[in-house]
Amino acid sequence: MAAPQLLPLELIDKCIGSRIWVVMKSEKEFVGTLQGFDDYVNMVLKDVTEYETKGNTKHVTSLKQILLNGNNICMLVPGGQGPTVACS
Repeated sequence: MAAPQLLPLELIDKCIGSRIWVVMKSEKEFVGTLQGFDDYVNMVLKDVTEYETKGNTKHVTSLKQILLNGNNICMLVPGGQGPTVACS
């Protein structure tokens, strides 16, 4: 008996209201609570932590809410806590 198939948008839909780690094509990563998304995987996150790496420097920023362009998303990690950042 084959395992039930789960389509990508169905998996993202199951993540609404949960924490998600979003890795962008650039040097940025976001961890927040998924509020919603559309067919293009544009996403709205709340209670967001932004991680940005520039050379050897890592910046961490807290944001109340953000809209991410799905065209710039590289990877989604449901339940992900984000990268480990050593604070200096």
